[in-house]
Amino acid sequence: MQIIADLGGIPGKDCRGFCRYCYFRKVGEFEPFGCRNCSPGRVGCETCGSDVAERGREFLPPFLVMGNVQTTLMMRNLQDKDLKINISGGGDVSCYPHLEELTAGLSEFGIPIHLGYTSGKGMDDPELASRLIGNGVDEVTFTVFSANPLLRREWMRDRNAENALEALRIFCESCEVHAAAVIIPGVNDGDDLLETCSRLEEWGATGFIMMRFANYEHQGLILGNEPIIEGIEPHTVQEFEDLVRMVDRDFNLRVTGTPVCDPENGTPFVLADDSSREYLEILPEIRGEATIITGSIAAPYIRRIIRNLGADDMVNVVGVEKDIACLITRKDLEGVDLSELKETVIIPGRAFVHEMQAKEVLSRDGTDRIVIRGPERLTVDGEMSGTLSQYDVIEREMEAFYELIQAINFFGASE
Repeated sequence: MQIIADLGGIPGKDCRGFCRYCYFRKVGEFEPFGCRNCSPGRVGCETCGSDVAERGREFLPPFLVMGNVQTTLMMRNLQDKDLKINISGGGDVSCYPHLEELTAGLSEFGIPIHLGYTSGKGMDDPELASRLIGNGVDEVTFTVFSANPLLRREWMRDRNAENALEALRIFCESCEVHAAAVIIPGVNDGDDLLETCSRLEEWGATGFIMMRFANYEHQGLILGNEPIIEGIEPHTVQEFEDLVRMVDRDFNLRVTGTPVCDPENGTPFVLADDSSREYLEILPEIRGEATIITGSIAAPYIRRIIRNLGADDMVNVVGVEKDIACLITRKDLEGVDLSELKETVIIPGRAFVHEMQAKEVLSRDGTDRIVIRGPERLTVDGEMSGTLSQYDVIEREMEAFYELIQAINFFGASE
């Protein structure tokens, strides 16, 4: 269990400038999308508005961060052996001016500290890493991008690339380090990727999270900022999966990819594998009829699970063009062929669309459809799966599909 120590911070401002590939770069003005947190009759709230772009969240003073953590701790079981404080924010954690002071204060709680995503761009003195370790930091998620300081300078705008890499080495020697890199074709996906992995392996990194570069709206750039980089065509999903499997095969690192794949525990959608049929037998029988709308990556997996449950005549799966289901917006629903929809439609739990608008768009052919949200997530991605066993993943997927089936049987039941 993790307690979040939220530092605040604004992308591009509190990280010493945008990386060239940053998802938040080039974001302009946009209308709130609508989401599960909006009030029933009103489209728009902080979650689907300013929070999406992580705007207006200046770095918080350390006493306020400490106070928030202490308040949370008062409501938690401090005997939980897996309890950890996760320092994170909208900016780069290493650029937080009070990081050393904050970790020293948090260390008084006697709980291990995890530094959430940092690029190390704020570590002008690499020995800061040693001092943070002394303050109780025992886990770090570090965006390395490349072990080549020249590439870090060019693509991450890292003025102190050598110092950041030295800090990473120090962390690797004493901490559990999950290095991460956005993989850009022709930049850090060839020999440079192999050299980076070799260096991480040599230093003693625990894992390596590979992230597919997104450059277009259908890949997830929903803030009107496509393309992030002109002239670069991201890897296809299959090309990216092949790359992840190659790195996993050739290096002694716990390698995961997002949006696909985890070669060790089979995510996403372990339950889609034929070897998981025994688990599906535990799930309730599907008795209702419904259409599941999801992203293009998840669709074939969910179809396979529904088929293996013997319910493909009652439940159909419609994949929109958007790769990632939780980034589906009203625009994606407007592109759905309504003739494929049953009278009950289930949209992703975290989709950025208001239920009122979803019903309006999906009923515009005159059929008054029931539109509901499904579970928050049906599987886990590579940013999470690297810390989970296959049993952990199966347990989470079983819980999610149980919830999904219950919704289908309740809302899709024949009268």
